[in-house]
Amino acid sequence: MRFSLAAADPERGSLHQGWATAPLKLQRAFRQSDGRCELPLLHTAGGLVGGDRLTIEADLDAGSRALLTSVAAQKVYGSVGRSRRAPAGSWARQELRFVLAAGADLEWLPQELVLYGGGLFEQDLRVELSEGASFLAMEVVRLGLTAAGEDLGPGRWRSALEIRRQTPIGPRWELVDRLELGGAALDSAHGMAGQPVFGSLVWASPAPLAPEQRDGLLEACRQDRSGLEGDMACGALDQGLVARYRGPSSQAARFWFTRIWQRIRLSQGLPPPELPRVWPFQEQPLLSCGS
Repeated sequence: MRFSLAAADPERGSLHQGWATAPLKLQRAFRQSDGRCELPLLHTAGGLVGGDRLTIEADLDAGSRALLTSVAAQKVYGSVGRSRRAPAGSWARQELRFVLAAGADLEWLPQELVLYGGGLFEQDLRVELSEGASFLAMEVVRLGLTAAGEDLGPGRWRSALEIRRQTPIGPRWELVDRLELGGAALDSAHGMAGQPVFGSLVWASPAPLAPEQRDGLLEACRQDRSGLEGDMACGALDQGLVARYRGPSSQAARFWFTRIWQRIRLSQGLPPPELPRVWPFQEQPLLSCGS
């Protein structure tokens, strides 16, 4: 899948054009109140199996704004021990490439990924930012079909995230983050500590935050953990922030990240978030979030 977004006039907001091949499909776009293009992506297959590979590429022109999400949770089925030809299993992979011109603003908010027992999934996300561009990503992963009493077993989840910004004196790395969850890390106190849900939120801000603004934002995000179960932590980047969730509840991870999303919007003088129309959850995560 490949598409681009451009900033049009204020009445039409940001517009997109692009193409997709099966099993990916671009759904109907919506214009949010601030002119942001809300673009749902549909994976028409029932899930990913070992050996599957998805590629999503997006280019955002100067000043354009977009929210990309998925129509449903992504399922990754088990492959370890399922084939005599490949008893060690095969990896399902997803590659994401986002290039943002000056002043562009991209929010990548896919729904939950469910990794079945024995599943192998690897994601590679690379982001190129120009000066004044902003990027927000959140991810929630359930390790094993816990509702059916199944854990991840011999499965593994890998993630590689690279965010680089172009500056007048050359490129600067905003964040390089590589994670792998599986094996002993599932039970280790320094890993998942036996919990089935992992979440990560990353924000690369368009400009450095003043120390008092940064500290106030982080403190507000920590206060938003109130009433939610699980372990949650957040910290500052040189230009932005990162937050992590570890616990039993996908809902708790979504609620906390959505509240942080609102905090980030408010800190930038933007309208409060509008929950994507394709999200099926009958939830109101923002009602408990103070101003």
